[in-house]
Amino acid sequence: MTLLLGSIVELLGGDLQGDASLKIEGLAPLESATPQQLSFLSHPKYQNQLAASRAACVIVSPEMRGAALARGACIVTEQPYLYFARVTQLWKKSLPRTARPRIHRSAVIDPEAFVHQRACIGALCVIESGASVGADTVLKSRVTVGENCVIGERCLVHSGVVIGADGFGFAPHAGAWEKIEQLGAVRIGNDVEIGANTCIDRGALQDTVIEDGVKLDNLIQIGHNVHVGKHTAMAGCVGVAGSATIGAHCTLGGGAIVLGHLTLADGVNISAATVVTRSLRKPGHYTGMFPIDDNAAWEKNAASLKQLHSLRDRIRALEDKLMTLRDRP
Repeated sequence: MTLLLGSIVELLGGDLQGDASLKIEGLAPLESATPQQLSFLSHPKYQNQLAASRAACVIVSPEMRGAALARGACIVTEQPYLYFARVTQLWKKSLPRTARPRIHRSAVIDPEAFVHQRACIGALCVIESGASVGADTVLKSRVTVGENCVIGERCLVHSGVVIGADGFGFAPHAGAWEKIEQLGAVRIGNDVEIGANTCIDRGALQDTVIEDGVKLDNLIQIGHNVHVGKHTAMAGCVGVAGSATIGAHCTLGGGAIVLGHLTLADGVNISAATVVTRSLRKPGHYTGMFPIDDNAAWEKNAASLKQLHSLRDRIRALEDKLMTLRDRP
């Protein structure tokens, strides 16, 4: 498959500096692109890769126009990364498609479930009683949608996702555990994407809620009664414990953990591997991780950490003593 460079710019905009009749046969990173492929420069720190790239054309910002022209053809746009994202969408739409049934014959859909006539249901999916799947939503293979759970429109749910399993709720009794029945459901808004093998638990009493535009990576655990605000994104292996509330336009890096019943304000960004142990009421970038080191040094530092409390008390006592000495005539 090929697309003319001029056709791409005609559809997506941008300022083309180069031959509009050039045929583009694929998309690739700067370092591996061939003379038949289109690439992009998302950050100036990669500009030495730009100079060495063999790409047919590179998408760049206005600030990088000169460096790109010194190399060859370019498309100049204010947001190169966004432009490249839209090129990938255009490319996928242009790929030849094999006609497939809207609902795979192996899918199991309860008679009491609702699946919109424009939704697509993949192989071995299960949609249980009272569940609803909206228009233009795609469930890839082996997705399970539990009873009474709702998925909105234009969502993409990847293989192995489980929506609406029981939340982890048990009451201790006489040395054993008594199950708390999970009576809520899961409500997912529009334009949500959920990565492979992610699990979103149903609420205990109220619903677990994922608002419009949320993007979840693979292997994420969302506990019962969690509320995730609009356009928040979470990278792989994030865990959000029950009844946490995460605001809109937040980001959580891979492996981050949010403890239960906490609140994150809109616009909070959490670094990878951070454990959030308190509510964060102000937008901003938060990090909480112990730096990696060789094991012997790490053990010494960890031992020192245990003494911080007593060291703090000793420093305060010394400060008080110094203040007393200063106050003497």
